[in-house]
This record gives sequence, C-alpha cells and structure tokens, in this order.
Amino acid sequence: MVDVAIIGTGIMGSSLAYELAKYQVSILLLDKEHDVSNGTTKANSAIVHAGYDAKEGSLMAKYNVWGNALYENLCKEVDAPYKRTGSYVLAFSEADRKHLEMLYQRGLANGVPDMKILERDEVLAKEPNITTEVVAALYAGTAGITGPWELAIKLVENAMENGADLMLDAEVTKIEKMDGYYRITTKDGKKVEAKTVVNAAGVYADKINNMVSSDSFKIIPRKGEYYILDKVQGNLTNSVIFQCPNEMGKGILVAQTVHGNIIVGPTALDVNDKEDVSNTLGGFESIRKAASKSIKDINYRDNIRNFAGLRAEADTGDFILGESKDAKGFFNMAGTKSPGLTSAPAMALDLSKMILEYLGKVEKKAEHIKNKKHPHFMDLSPEEKAALIAKDSRYGRIICRCENITEGEIVDTIHRKAGGRTIDGIKRRCRPGAGRCQGGFCGPRVLEILARELEVKPDEIVQDKKTGYILTGETKR
Repeated sequence: MVDVAIIGTGIMGSSLAYELAKYQVSILLLDKEHDVSNGTTKANSAIVHAGYDAKEGSLMAKYNVWGNALYENLCKEVDAPYKRTGSYVLAFSEADRKHLEMLYQRGLANGVPDMKILERDEVLAKEPNITTEVVAALYAGTAGITGPWELAIKLVENAMENGADLMLDAEVTKIEKMDGYYRITTKDGKKVEAKTVVNAAGVYADKINNMVSSDSFKIIPRKGEYYILDKVQGNLTNSVIFQCPNEMGKGILVAQTVHGNIIVGPTALDVNDKEDVSNTLGGFESIRKAASKSIKDINYRDNIRNFAGLRAEADTGDFILGESKDAKGFFNMAGTKSPGLTSAPAMALDLSKMILEYLGKVEKKAEHIKNKKHPHFMDLSPEEKAALIAKDSRYGRIICRCENITEGEIVDTIHRKAGGRTIDGIKRRCRPGAGRCQGGFCGPRVLEILARELEVKPDEIVQDKKTGYILTGETKR
C-alpha cells in the first residue's frame, strides 16, 4: 500500500509529486499514456500568465498570481526552461481600451505587480511588428514562457529521485472505497492500494471523480489548434501578444517560445471526444485571420508543425481543488484550464498540505535530492565542449542538425528517471526532431540509439503512443 496515489502525470500531478516527495510518504504516479506529460501539458500555449484575467476572489486568481511568483525559482531548481518576457493585451478601439482598464483594475485587485497601460507609440517602440492599428495595450511585466512538458518531466524525475514510483500504460478503470483506503484497478487488471488518491486526470478528471464521489462535476474538452513557426520568424516578437479575451478564452496569441520559435493560436472549440486533437483547415484559417490583426507580417510558409490540445473546462467555472465532500482521502486537482499551467506550483503547495494533514504526523526528509543538470552542448563554451567530449566522445557526434543535439545528450535523457523511451519522448526531453525538418534526418538515428540503449529490437521503438509503430519488420536479411 502507498500513502498517495496520483492519477495523472501532467503539470498538476507532477507538481504535486514534486512537493510531496520532500516528505516521508510513499508516492505512486499513474498515467494511462505511454509517457508522462502526454495530455494537455504537451499541447498548450506555454504561457506563464501574470494574473489580471481571472475573476477577483476565484481560485484561478489566487493560484495564478502565486504560481507566477514561484515559477522562476522552481524552473531553476529542477533545471527546466523559463523566460520572463512580459505580455501585451492589444486594444484596437476605444471599446477595447475600456476592456484594458477593466483588466488593469482586476489585476490590481488580484495583486498583480508591474502592470501599466501603454499608448500606441509606446507599444510600437517596444514591439515594432505589431500592427499600426493598435491604439493601446495593457503591459504585464511578470508574464513569461516555459516548456510545459519539459517542466513536468523534470518534476516527475525529481520526485522519482526522491523515492516516488511511476506506472505508465495504467488507465484507471475502477476505484473502490475500502476500510480506510482505496483500491485502484487499471485496464490491464493491476491493483493498487492507497491511503489517499489524487485525481489530476485532466480532461478525464470528471470520470475519475465520479468513480468514488456523488459530488459530480463535468469536464468539457475545449480544443485549441496551433501553428509552430521556424526560428527564422523568431524576431516577430520578444514577448507574448494577446488580443482582448472573450468568454471562450484569451483569444489568439502570438508569442516567442523558450526555444526561439513562434507559436500562433489557439482556436477554442468545445468538443465531445476527450481524445479529439485533430487539426482542421477551418481552424488554421481562423488563426491566420485573427493573428493578422496583431502582427501582419507572419510568414506561414515557415510553419514547421501544427498541433491541437485539449483544455479541461469545468462546468463549475473555477478550479476544483481539495478533498471530496463524500469521499474522505480522495482529493481533486481538476478543471485546470488556463491559467492551470501557471497555477500548478501554488496549487501543489496547498494540496500537499491538505494531504499531509490527512495522513498525520509526516516528517520532512532530512535531504532532498536535486536533479542532475542536463548538458546543453551548444550552449557551452569551447573549453567546456572540449572537456565534455574528452570525458564522453558521444558529445562530439551531432545527431540533430536543426537543433544541434548530440548523441551524448540523447543517451543522458534515456537513462534518467522517467527517461525517454519513444521518438517523441526524446524530442520532448532534449529536442532532436523539434527543428525545421521535424526529425526527417535525425529520426532514424534516434531510433537506433533508443534500441541500443534500451536493449530492445528497433521495431519495438514507437513514435509516441504504445501502438504508434514505426517499423513493421525487415525488408531483407
């Protein structure tokens, strides 16, 4: 039996595991996918929001502002990417200007620092590629960008370094209330017993909650489609450019990513299928039309990737955090649409306190192991590169030419806790295949390295999901 079973390894579950692993509790992370952070966390805007958009007094407002303040130190602590860029909400009319003033006042009420409303000339001086139709903008200096899946992976890695266990391909099909504990059954028939259960299952959080609680809620998957542009377009903006938000979300944004690409999107469409991450021609057309209002000169011929993700929109209208009213020891961390990514570190702090209080008399560990730094070869000085190659010659072999990723970095990623074992898993951890050719050249080499290091046959390596085969067999012997 474990003290805490966490269902879901996205940014919510991983943040909680990271905090709980600082204490003398046994933790098991379960996920239905073949890798961690393989749901909403791998497919969103990657924005660390300032906190002016959430309604005053809501959990979203509380945890957004608090989470934002935690981000920089957290990312340094676990070796994840983060950059404070600031953000702009653009106004194109006097009606929009009134909306900016409302957001500004809401931000003040929420405790957001470093905000100001800029006039047209001030906006264009800071962001010259914004369209000249802009009349004003709300600037928020605390907004930033991160690598959501990289952060979640690093958090799981750290939790495992400090004693947590991980069970992948473990779709939960049943949860039973027992006498003082819960019994979890997975799709393949495995049983897990836990004193407490945390529901961090993203768009499936309603399904998990309703297995044990009559206090039900509904999660509506809201699909968002995106463009990712090559780094040659990276000078379009150095920050995050929003338009005035509406009832469906924060609207179409244009932003630089932590790795220097440009992300444009998302659309916002409520869907019934919790697995619907399809891309549509209509979605892309609407993105291009809306984004041209912010920045006209976006060259979509430099598009290198399109994707779609699902946000967990709860019918409660706010985050759902805490112990279930009618299922003691069962905790929800649900309904975490935007600003969920920003809020996760703060939500994890509060929820970990609730769980520790429920368990009672839990001591903090005397030592908390930190993540080993991941060597980013191309960021090193010539002297540091030479020293690393002398120590391990694999760092002298470039595998991904687009992103300049070495064999040594890939091998390091494979052999970490929660290490990569799929083509996309390696891509999310150290970026081979994330460049302009999207793995056209390096993909076969990454497959060979994975098969060698994991000591499996090449046709056992999959793209991402367990069924996503690449090779079907030999063509000749």
